[in-house]
Amino acid sequence: MKVLQSTRKLTVMGMMVALSVILVYFIRFPLLPAAPFLEYEPADIPIFICSLIYGPLSGVMLTIVVSIVQGVTVSANSGIIGIIMHIFATGSFALISGIIYSHKKNRKSAALALMVGVIVMTIMMCILNILLTPIFMGVPRNTVFQMILPVIIPFNLLKAGINSIITLIIYEKIGDLAFKNVGTH
Repeated sequence: MKVLQSTRKLTVMGMMVALSVILVYFIRFPLLPAAPFLEYEPADIPIFICSLIYGPLSGVMLTIVVSIVQGVTVSANSGIIGIIMHIFATGSFALISGIIYSHKKNRKSAALALMVGVIVMTIMMCILNILLTPIFMGVPRNTVFQMILPVIIPFNLLKAGINSIITLIIYEKIGDLAFKNVGTH
């Protein structure tokens, strides 16, 4: 039974990596007219779902794999800085939301976990943008500071918020499929 669970988990996580890459490839659009270079994409949804289903460590591991695969394929323009930002921002979301949800697995706890994840990810993206965007874009750090309140915070709250709402709506159905005939969940 344990081998079946491990095989099923690896299979589901592999499918979630593929789904994440497919989502970022096909669905991308600007959210804020003031910053059209910041695009919404739903690629974090499979990661968020895995964090709820399999726990925080699985969510972080999936984040690392997805970040690398996306960073060398569909998001190659962002290079190593994009990979690092994705790992730390989405990884912090996956870690904190997975930890919160693991203590009490119900819909209310999932909603709380995802809300806290949105806040943590937004804070992390502010820090990462201040540290790494000047290097990536070749702009003064002061330029990035001026973008924090009007652009970076609203964009990340919207993006992570939308992805969290979609995750909350579908995670139970995905969880049921992931554990079907295994005897847990």
